[in-house]
Amino acid sequence: MLSRQYLRDHTDEVRQALADRGADVDLDRVLEIDTEWREHKNRGDELRHERNQISDRIGDLKQAGEDEEAEDAIERSQELKEEIQEVEERADELEAALDDALLEIPNVPHESVPVGADESDNVEVRREGFDDLRELADPVVPHYDLGENLDILDFERGAKVTGGGFYFLKGDGARLEHALIQFMLDVHREQAYVDVFPPIPVNSRSMTGTSQLPKFNEDAYRVGGDEHDGYDDDDLWLCPTAEVPVTNMYRDDILLDDDLPVKHQAYTPNFRREAGEHGTETRGIVRVHQFNKVELVNFVRPEASDDRHEELVEEAAEPLRRLGLPYRVLHMCTGDLGFAPAKKYDIEVWAPGDDMDDGPEEGGRWLEVSSASNFEDFQARRAGLRYRPERHESATYLHTLNASGTAVGRVMVAILEYYQNPDGTVEIPEALRPYMGGQERIEGHEPVGESAVGAGRKE
Repeated sequence: MLSRQYLRDHTDEVRQALADRGADVDLDRVLEIDTEWREHKNRGDELRHERNQISDRIGDLKQAGEDEEAEDAIERSQELKEEIQEVEERADELEAALDDALLEIPNVPHESVPVGADESDNVEVRREGFDDLRELADPVVPHYDLGENLDILDFERGAKVTGGGFYFLKGDGARLEHALIQFMLDVHREQAYVDVFPPIPVNSRSMTGTSQLPKFNEDAYRVGGDEHDGYDDDDLWLCPTAEVPVTNMYRDDILLDDDLPVKHQAYTPNFRREAGEHGTETRGIVRVHQFNKVELVNFVRPEASDDRHEELVEEAAEPLRRLGLPYRVLHMCTGDLGFAPAKKYDIEVWAPGDDMDDGPEEGGRWLEVSSASNFEDFQARRAGLRYRPERHESATYLHTLNASGTAVGRVMVAILEYYQNPDGTVEIPEALRPYMGGQERIEGHEPVGESAVGAGRKE
């Protein structure tokens, strides 16, 4: 979150940032609460000072035999006690309201972030992998149809078991998913990432620390309750991204300068309701409610975060390069930056199976597989993430960054479509073959059950 002092000292900057983001925040009301809170805090201090002075006089008055004046002082002291209680109760109410209001204010964009209204104003930084494309199948069958033809994706049984937005991976589909996860973890170990295997349920305080709450409660799966109901700090939610548990590992801790930078990676299944998402992207496994992802989380000194961010983008993109998948990098504009990042790059892989209006000239569409974000001290303030620059110095807030390294399901989409052969089989990228026992292609499986016979797919 933004600090109260920053809000007071940089009001015009925050106001402009909110306008650039298109954020609906009543900043004047927040400032009014802050002003009234400070007035009550100052008034409380004045009243306590006066009461302390009176308390010191009471003994002197009694000792001097001035009993009437002493009684008046005792009466005034009691009045002050009651007034102090009223002022402090109101100050506590205002402070709670101010804390809640600050949780609703997004981060201030870095000065290098392009100003824009929406995704159409994002700036493409570069493309890679398009100079030497493999020959594509004609036509390229979309992954959802191809996956069913090969019997490696089963949407109907996933919906039966759980509901819409869930699916089964079968046979070589499941094997490919496992291979991708282990491959990505191995790549990032080479980049000096330390593995973490975090718990999947996360509490409300952790979700608040990384900004998922209160802003995005509608997208989260709450354990044992409705996501719209009030919640306590220890209520649990299914992990929406490993960013939440890994960032909160060090919540309320003080790291040492020698500890930094800390680089962790974590594989987790992730759960999101994707509230309000409709349309073409809901077909297949592009936008689903459970998906696998390897997350990269960094804790760094403030002066190092800009350079570390640029390096993080390269680290996150490395699996795509080794898989030979074409992709692009976007610098996100203010209107598409998201709530918590000060600066963000999106990495989008090319999937040639479905033509989209905003796809490349080669056809197909872009799929976001990683958002590499620098949060500066925004998350650190919410989660109490600090470090001590020198052992004799006061602790200060560190900077946090993260990126997906990458979204496994969407990379699978790109593989199924880009490495698809004219006969409907799929070439396995060479980098993945050691993880699949040397297997070179996915040729499909015979479907099982009477439904397969009824559909004429099995004699």
